[in-house]
Amino acid sequence: MANQTGRGQQAQERLSQVSSHLSGSSSQKGKQALLEKNPDDIVITCALRTPITRGGKGGFKNTASADLLHGAFTALIRRSGIDPSLVEDIAVGTVLAPGGGATEFRAAALAAGFPVTTSCKSLNRQCSSGLQACVDIANAIKAGMIEIGIGAGAESMSSQYGPQAVTEFSELLEGHKEAANCKVPMGVLSEKMAKAKGIPRSEQDKFAASSFQKAVRAQQQGLFDEEIAPLTVKWTDPKTDEEKTITVAKDDGVREGITAESLGKIRPAFSKDGSIHAGNASQISDGAAAVLLMKRSTAQRLGQPIIGKFVQASVVGVPPLLMGVGPAAAIPVVLQKTGLGKNDVDIYEINEAFASQCLYCINELGLDMEKVNPKGGAIAFGHPLGVTGARQVSTLLTELKRTGKKVGVTSMCIGTGMGMAAVWVAE
Repeated sequence: MANQTGRGQQAQERLSQVSSHLSGSSSQKGKQALLEKNPDDIVITCALRTPITRGGKGGFKNTASADLLHGAFTALIRRSGIDPSLVEDIAVGTVLAPGGGATEFRAAALAAGFPVTTSCKSLNRQCSSGLQACVDIANAIKAGMIEIGIGAGAESMSSQYGPQAVTEFSELLEGHKEAANCKVPMGVLSEKMAKAKGIPRSEQDKFAASSFQKAVRAQQQGLFDEEIAPLTVKWTDPKTDEEKTITVAKDDGVREGITAESLGKIRPAFSKDGSIHAGNASQISDGAAAVLLMKRSTAQRLGQPIIGKFVQASVVGVPPLLMGVGPAAAIPVVLQKTGLGKNDVDIYEINEAFASQCLYCINELGLDMEKVNPKGGAIAFGHPLGVTGARQVSTLLTELKRTGKKVGVTSMCIGTGMGMAAVWVAE
């Protein structure tokens, strides 16, 4: 035990030294420094997404994830006007695709018009995969590895969500308590967390209803229109089995008339006396998103319109059974790295995996609820696992622009016990 304590203290000292070194290496921090424009800034010149549709029921239920990605790619090329041959690398976040989606995503890039010289990879950091894809591209540009790249996400939960997506653990992993906790279903552990943290169902349902209500208002006012790229797909009518061609132009999981009282009538999903149910958890969904990144100097040379910039990101580990606290752990780290206070941030886009965990993070951080998910979140319009992190970028930047605000944070909890966050500035 003494040895373990000593190692823990040494690890904390090393982290403090690294943090001190990093703090000392940055001569300018804080909100004012973030608003300055420099040639080496990593900027976004286009960020968009397909609509998000209900898994197994919605407009994309018969569309492969690679086809959704193809739709996002072609829309990005069209909207940005970028010469596809200038894009050097593409990173695509996905969680459920067999083989990690590597083969079909490369094929989707080629079919969309990118030349064979544009490389492509897929990656999986569970619910943060789309954000990790954007960060990987941003860091590759910072390092000089590439000049222009795309961070993206794609997911078809209609076709790939289910027990087959979970790997069986070996005896070695099952025999380690914390390792074995990594396979506890997220609904079950979120239920336990809600009880442990004292988050009553009434508060969860109130939060979930607010998410639906905000999304309904935003959709009615056309606030999602700028970020959404409509997509024409084949769709099989479940009543007649007739295949039709439809154009999907809006999120079809957004429902009117949802109140805390109506949600209160839904039966708990994971335990008889539980608080989590289908109405206060994120929807199973399909969709894709894409973000075009480059240095400011490159964008100016190419005449690309700059809509925002990537500043910094953080990723942290938390106990697997408390995976929902991830944003509460990751957001302070990225704020510290950028010299921001929580009140310097104008909008927080925090993924609503479950109302319970999102509420906990908001309360733990002491955030202004008015700043969090102003257009609703995943409870209202869905959480295609590998897409959300990239989707949040377009949702955030369009809202910052519309409201004349500047600084935003995106964040999410991550299955198996992690959290990720990033700071963005709108222009």
